[in-house]
Amino acid sequence: MADDETNTDSADKSSGEAKKGGGLKMIIVIAVIMVVEGAAVFFLVNMMSGPKGAMASEMELLEGTGEDAPVEIELVEERFQNMSTGHVWEWRVQIVLRVRQKNAAHIETIKERDAALLKEGISMIFRRAQDRHLREPGLETITRQLTTYVNEIFGTDADGMPRIDRVLVPECKGFRSDT
Repeated sequence: MADDETNTDSADKSSGEAKKGGGLKMIIVIAVIMVVEGAAVFFLVNMMSGPKGAMASEMELLEGTGEDAPVEIELVEERFQNMSTGHVWEWRVQIVLRVRQKNAAHIETIKERDAALLKEGISMIFRRAQDRHLREPGLETITRQLTTYVNEIFGTDADGMPRIDRVLVPECKGFRSDT
């Protein structure tokens, strides 16, 4: 009988050790599977990421080089009044011209020679503008009027193209000044 009890105890001990060893093996297998799965997801996401960004040197090639390279020339930074609403509004405006390099010297010459004429024309555009035109999110109407005006002043180059490529209005802020 004592032998039977000893055999039963040793059988219980060996099956308990087998269960403990099997549990440890299972944890190791699950950990390895999780690490492999995480690595696979990481590489899959990196391979499917969006397109690569454009390099700055690629963008320079699109802009033009030499005489056709764009140049920005500040035309005016001034305050203009508008009373179209029945109240006096003062608009702080900055206007920049985008021109080709070959036209920059001619633009600067006319800008210095006709400075008062340019300011007067621009101030008339702002004085006559309706309030809704000055409040447009993109200032499309004002920009169109300014483009027409500066194209009349600066004219066209030898190629028959307007000297002004684009009129930019980076700042146009209105303040009520009759309060």
